[in-house]
Amino acid sequence: MAKLINVSKIYGHGSLTVKALDKLNLEINQGDFLAVMGASGSGKSTAMNILGCLDRPTHGSYKLNGIAVEELNDDSLASLRNQELGFVFQQFHLLPEATALENVMLPMIYAGIPLSTRIIKAKEALDRVGLADRTGNRPNQLSGGQQQRVAIARAIINQPALLLADEPTGALDSKTTEDVLNLFEELHTQGITLVLVTHEDEVATRAKKIVRFSDGKVIDMP
Repeated sequence: MAKLINVSKIYGHGSLTVKALDKLNLEINQGDFLAVMGASGSGKSTAMNILGCLDRPTHGSYKLNGIAVEELNDDSLASLRNQELGFVFQQFHLLPEATALENVMLPMIYAGIPLSTRIIKAKEALDRVGLADRTGNRPNQLSGGQQQRVAIARAIINQPALLLADEPTGALDSKTTEDVLNLFEELHTQGITLVLVTHEDEVATRAKKIVRFSDGKVIDMP
């Protein structure tokens, strides 16, 4: 499904050059539930940004469902990102003045889906994450765990081929972390392919595979 082939990412020039990724190879198959671990600066978030089409490799190739991502222009890249990828972040990134329903509908607006269909699908997604009774609540009327569930509903609304979660439990307490991880496991059993970046061993062990990064390379992969 997703394949990074000899991918390098270099920032800066001359003596200020930083090689965030160094000829990285990583393959994600349909149905995977993969945890990515590594120390700060190991390259895991840079790799996630490239997998999510939020950044481009300096060298190497990224293929998503057979498409050479590095060859796409910005408009095609944005379209691919909206259609094929879902994102969950540590800080939720919800619009503060929008309701849960409106936040979940956002990716469908960019996809050009009619309003009536957006409402139906957003309600279904919120029900799927256990928030059918919170459609009219704004983020400040929701707990941290509920906000993350809204973010997950938004991430899966366009039925992405790949769901990317970058430290999704980093701002949550242990009970809420457990609830969110249970939800990820449920989504995985329903056929969603998941890549989860985390620095917490207890979170990573919930995945089916663990990949470890160091100095921009994969050092351990099942």
